Amino acid sequence: MWEELVQLDRDIFSFINGLWIGRFTDFWLFVTQIEHWIPLYLFFFYLLYKSMSWRKGLASIGMVLTTAVFTLWCTNFVKNNVERLRPNNEPMLMDSINILQKPENFSFWSGHSAVSFAATTIVVLLLQHYKPSKWYYLFYIWPITFALSRIFVGVHYPADVTVGMIVGLLTGYAFYKLTLFLFEVLENTRKR
Repeated sequence: MWEELVQLDRDIFSFINGLWIGRFTDFWLFVTQIEHWIPLYLFFFYLLYKSMSWRKGLASIGMVLTTAVFTLWCTNFVKNNVERLRPNNEPMLMDSINILQKPENFSFWSGHSAVSFAATTIVVLLLQHYKPSKWYYLFYIWPITFALSRIFVGVHYPADVTVGMIVGLLTGYAFYKLTLFLFEVLENTRKR
């Protein structure tokens, strides 16, 4: 049963990865680079800072960064214990897939997927809490595109990306709740 699921994951990966061979290579290489998304993070920080008091804004930015670091730590802990080979390092796949990057570390779960979904989730929920707008949900276009790029460049399986998304959503939600709790504690402390 487990081997069948692993094989299904490989087959889906090969299909999706094969859709883009020779097409949009520069786009997917651009999308998958973390540093290209720094302006978006700065925009998130600006929105958080402007949507609430300056103290809460700065604290929210700190919590987004804490969420990202915690998610990355959890990701690396799991990757180093599960030790699933990336598609680009898998002998059965290496010669038949589109490989645009060649990281040597392990695959499960996708750090790009987990961290981007965690950061986006806490940002969207905090913005919704303090300055509601349905437009904030459009921010999820970023982590979806970012996560999918990992399949297209040949370094993650669909299961890696999917589990990373779920971990990111749950972690972002948990840190959002923690942030609200901390804000409440601080407000109660200041009133005394």
